[in-house]
Amino acid sequence: MPSNEQRRAAAKRKLERQLERRAEQEKKRKRLVIAGSVLGVIVVAAAVTGVYFLTKGGDEPESSATASSTSTKPPQTPGVLPAVPARPASVTCAYPVGAEPASKPVAPPSVTSVTSGPDTPTTKVTIDSTQGPIGLELDSAQSPCTVNSFVSLAQQGYFDGTSCHRVSAQPGFEMLQCGDPTATGTGGPGYAFANEYPTDQYEATDPALNSPLTYQRGVVAMANSGLTPEGTNGSQFFLVFGDTKLPPKYTIFGTIDEAGLQTLQKVGAAGDDGSMSAGGGKPNMPISFNTVNVG
Repeated sequence: MPSNEQRRAAAKRKLERQLERRAEQEKKRKRLVIAGSVLGVIVVAAAVTGVYFLTKGGDEPESSATASSTSTKPPQTPGVLPAVPARPASVTCAYPVGAEPASKPVAPPSVTSVTSGPDTPTTKVTIDSTQGPIGLELDSAQSPCTVNSFVSLAQQGYFDGTSCHRVSAQPGFEMLQCGDPTATGTGGPGYAFANEYPTDQYEATDPALNSPLTYQRGVVAMANSGLTPEGTNGSQFFLVFGDTKLPPKYTIFGTIDEAGLQTLQKVGAAGDDGSMSAGGGKPNMPISFNTVNVG
């Protein structure tokens, strides 16, 4: 039979084991708390970074170096954009008033019912710039509401006397951005409208929207400040003078003639000041539009 001393020793050893287990459990609990806190910081940082890249800048397309390409779908064939959608004979366009006032006195398009069938004729636009002529051919079969807005702005003289505020001649990102009377990248007409071709070929949640497509040399497309159901297109657009890889988030609405491409390449060859975080900067060879005439 164990003596009192033996019983006390056994009880002491049992207590010591209990205390050791409690100490180890406390250490594990602290490690889990620390790990959870670190994970929380990482998640918050990732969320903030995602919001930053989705909303940063003004109406600017980002170069392919900053565009995501992690789609679960294979990207489109290089140099080939999705087919033009089959459209009804006419569409109704919406141009809701935006949060910011117009940078230059102008009214939204007075016509909102727009012809858009496959037999719709293209619209010629002649830009007299300080660096040479730029001819455009706008396609309402592709992007009827975008063409309707551009024509309305041009006819109201909105683009006359404005400067192009951004150029990039970086291979794979060759474009001149124009259409902002303030020449800051933040100006607009005081209204906004939704994206069209090729964005309308995808659903808003489609990961292929983050897979770069090739915006071919010679296309003209709208700049925007991010995709929303209502759209953030305004007056800013970019003229592509070298095949440029971008996600399909920018509405293509026409093409540039050869004389215009030569003008653009001359401006691009002069370089930029590198002031735009999304690529390019203010043109070293300034270029302004004297007049923009339709027809």
